[in-house]
Amino acid sequence: MPVQIEHIDAIARQKQRAVLYLEFHPQSAFADSSVYDYEADNKRQAFLGWLQQHGIAWQPSAPIASGCGFGAYLGQIYIDLPMDDDDPLYCRLRDHLEYPDGSMRDPNQRFFYLPLDIAMRNAHHDEPGFWDTWAKDF
Repeated sequence: MPVQIEHIDAIARQKQRAVLYLEFHPQSAFADSSVYDYEADNKRQAFLGWLQQHGIAWQPSAPIASGCGFGAYLGQIYIDLPMDDDDPLYCRLRDHLEYPDGSMRDPNQRFFYLPLDIAMRNAHHDEPGFWDTWAKDF
């Protein structure tokens, strides 16, 4: 059954703050996104379990919206924690995903921080009827 998935920039505007976003996919999937099945990715499932164990909320999330087109959902998630080095839960998440130098522990994951000011560049997408008009003109 189809599910509507919010773009990460829309989530940031709804939260009125910067947001965290994680992508999962093997490097080889860049050439052909149909090769990557996020539901069968054991590492992704293990990470989602880790989030649940630590009481960290998340939801599926599409990349930043673009008026140039869209792609298939590849298992990306919004992580409902603010980026705050004084928050022990955020630090636990960061340290689980990254080495101390900031590189990713798993090269098939990408951890992003989206500032609110960047998300606000697409605020016009929130206007009633924007996506309906966009679809007609696409």
